[in-house]
Amino acid sequence: MSRAQTAVERFWLVGLAALVGLLALWPLLRLGYEAVAPRGGGFDLAIATRIVSAPSTWNAAWRTLETSLLGTFFSLALGAGFALLVVLTDIRAKHALIFLFVLPLVVPSQIAALAWMNMAGPQSALLGAFGLAPPPGSANPMLGRGGISWLLGLEHAPLVFLAVRAGLLALPREAIEAARACGASHLRTLATIVAPMLAPSLLAGTLLAFVSSVGNFGTPALLGIPVGYNTLVTLIYQRLAGFGTSVLAQAAVLSAIIGVFALAVLWLQAQAARRFDARILGASQRPGIVALGRARALVEAGVWGLLVLISVVPFVALLASALVPAIGVPLGLDTVSFAAFGEVLRQPAVGAAFGNSFLLSAIAAVVCVGVALPLGYLAAWRPNALVRAVGAVAELPYALPGIVLAIACILTFIRPLPLLNVSIYGTLWIIAIAYVARFLVLALRPIAASFAQIDPALDDAAAAAGAGFAYRLRTVALPLAAPAAGAGAILVFLTALNELTVSALLWSSGSQTLGVIVFSLQEGGDSPLAAAVSIVAIGAVVALMGALSLFRHRLPPGTLPWTA
Repeated sequence: MSRAQTAVERFWLVGLAALVGLLALWPLLRLGYEAVAPRGGGFDLAIATRIVSAPSTWNAAWRTLETSLLGTFFSLALGAGFALLVVLTDIRAKHALIFLFVLPLVVPSQIAALAWMNMAGPQSALLGAFGLAPPPGSANPMLGRGGISWLLGLEHAPLVFLAVRAGLLALPREAIEAARACGASHLRTLATIVAPMLAPSLLAGTLLAFVSSVGNFGTPALLGIPVGYNTLVTLIYQRLAGFGTSVLAQAAVLSAIIGVFALAVLWLQAQAARRFDARILGASQRPGIVALGRARALVEAGVWGLLVLISVVPFVALLASALVPAIGVPLGLDTVSFAAFGEVLRQPAVGAAFGNSFLLSAIAAVVCVGVALPLGYLAAWRPNALVRAVGAVAELPYALPGIVLAIACILTFIRPLPLLNVSIYGTLWIIAIAYVARFLVLALRPIAASFAQIDPALDDAAAAAGAGFAYRLRTVALPLAAPAAGAGAILVFLTALNELTVSALLWSSGSQTLGVIVFSLQEGGDSPLAAAVSIVAIGAVVALMGALSLFRHRLPPGTLPWTA
């Protein structure tokens, strides 16, 4: 490669580094500055000291840790157990089972919380149809600590499953067979061979579930705010909703506390990964399958029953709530009404929210893939220290809770942009920028993985023939990585479509998103309409997942988390 071509690639890398730094790093640095120097003044810890010493902060922090730890415990039990069943046994219909198990991960948390509220409460249309609803006036069992913890566990169990499944697929078959040949039972082999080698994967999945629980907004907002059970995330939301930008410094301090929690856990994960080193020397075959024998039918019935209960029944209850004319009316042939769905089509705010979400999701998908394509190319085929640093910075907004990024974006863009003198605060553009920063890594991972599996010989040949970097990127790299780029775009679109944590703080009149409108309708007491909007949103998510699954054989392994 000529010096001129090398210089062009370096120019592109510096430009990408600057762009990723502005999107992902600068807002977070601005957040940290606001926490120690409020309102752009000098170094002043008075507000930080007052917030940290306030009983409400400690109470919210304890509740955040309490629900996150309980939720993580549920996630670990469900995710690890399901991974063992799917990978190590001869259970049938694995693809369908994985699809159902991963569904709570891609369904927005506020919709999942709404579904469980509508299923379990005394006003449940579904339970009322069978005469099983709790007595009128009784408390909804999903409200408060127990419901929040349970639902956080369900939502993040797929994260544990994905990490443990990856570890199981890498287990050396010969070690397991050696233990079995020595007379060890399946349980002893699991405890002495499988569990120690799975320690890094178990730890990674568990800590990821914990970090995701700490930053979750939709679940504690819908299940906690009505009964005064505040976590740190909902405390920030309520203060900003009540006092606006006058409490930005307080919100910055609270966000910094959440960020410290998340970064501490990520650091702990990195340290533990070094301590629990279970690398395997040489190549190994996929671990053998344990035949369940006569128990297979019973195990399959139990797994299907559990998955239907946690992934299907709540959304059936949500559909039932959308099909009744008013809250508390049991579902029956004489009470079925499609008025809520008709109202979804008639209300301008709902239509605008759908339009905003689709537009923002499309912008995020296109921009993220546009940035991820050259960055993934450089990461796989021209790796160096700067490329690795840019990749690490791109991970930050996704690793940290969404509320931290939202506050950081408010602080960064509340004033007009330098030189342009244009303000994007209160517009769709601030949400678009936050989406790009947060979901860039979702496009980068499959694209970088795809390039890593492709021989760069074609690109080298094009470079030797004098083709420039942009031309090679368009005519060589893009066609080769097109399936992964398409998968990354759809993953970004799918995730951004129903996002709430970021947009809940960044939206303003005219820029409501789908997640915000569902949350607002439920808060305003219009449960049937909120349920109808949620059902439409779930339909869109499942349809996109299904469409993407049709092309799974053309994608790099591991690109789609819900494929076997």
